[in-house]
Amino acid sequence: MIETERLILRRWEDRDRAPFHAMGGDPEVMEHLGPLLTRAETDAAIDRQNGLIDSHGHCFWAVERREDGALIGFCGLKPGAEDTPIEGDIEIGWRLARDHWGKGYAREAAQASLDWGWANLDAPAIAAITTPGNVRSWGLMERLSMVRVPEDDFDHPKAPDWLRAHITYRIARPQG
Repeated sequence: MIETERLILRRWEDRDRAPFHAMGGDPEVMEHLGPLLTRAETDAAIDRQNGLIDSHGHCFWAVERREDGALIGFCGLKPGAEDTPIEGDIEIGWRLARDHWGKGYAREAAQASLDWGWANLDAPAIAAITTPGNVRSWGLMERLSMVRVPEDDFDHPKAPDWLRAHITYRIARPQG
């Protein structure tokens, strides 16, 4: 578990399933991520993340708002996607419910995830990917001091055709 001033990043729980499904069914949340998700797909995603915690000790953790215990999204670290330029790397990622955009939660959770990664993993760098049109996401990458690596841009093999193009950012392990 990771705690920040306003958030808790933690293992997924059964109480997270309904709010996470609502996020997966929101066209604005899913605009740059793919088709709307079914309940079975969101349940499977939660189960995959908990499986990553069990096997690797980290995942895209559930992000809970401390003041009321509400699930507001996810953020964290996982192994980079297979058949992409970040395979074998650590990937940082996030997704928040639309009501929680623009409040600094994504940056707070992402910075906490990076800090955890540097303290607990032996990775020389951490990568992030998104679609070129997802300005909010790559803007956060830049605010986190991540750097675009155009030579690692790629067509994501698991994305639908209209979202296949992906851009890659990386941040090197801090020195000292």
